[in-house]
Amino acid sequence: MSISSAQASAFYKEVAENGVVWGIKDSGGFPAPHGTEDKRTMPFWSSRSRAQAVIENVGAYEGFEPVAIPWTEFCERWVPGLSKDGLLAGINWSGKRATGFDIHPSELQKNVEALRNNT
Repeated sequence: MSISSAQASAFYKEVAENGVVWGIKDSGGFPAPHGTEDKRTMPFWSSRSRAQAVIENVGAYEGFEPVAIPWTEFCERWVPGLSKDGLLAGINWSGKRATGFDIHPSELQKNVEALRNNT
């Protein structure tokens, strides 16, 4: 299993268990850089500590703060909004370049819900 695959698995499991998705935000809002497939991607993490690690280790995110997003709000507001805007969702990006899997927001929701329904 690749590091990105392991990070994605951890994301789904942790979000299913905790019911919270973490984003990062600064005075300009939430970042949406070009990710894989050259599409704009908004990154999300499964824990505050994972989001904080990217802030501390990736210069582009200096000055950002972690933001907790309850799972129900993420599903009701964020998934439709990201989809409408044509954005992908980055999952537990990590490392010095903050990379990982980028997927359609509805796939993220489906994968987490599958685990939530099995617990």
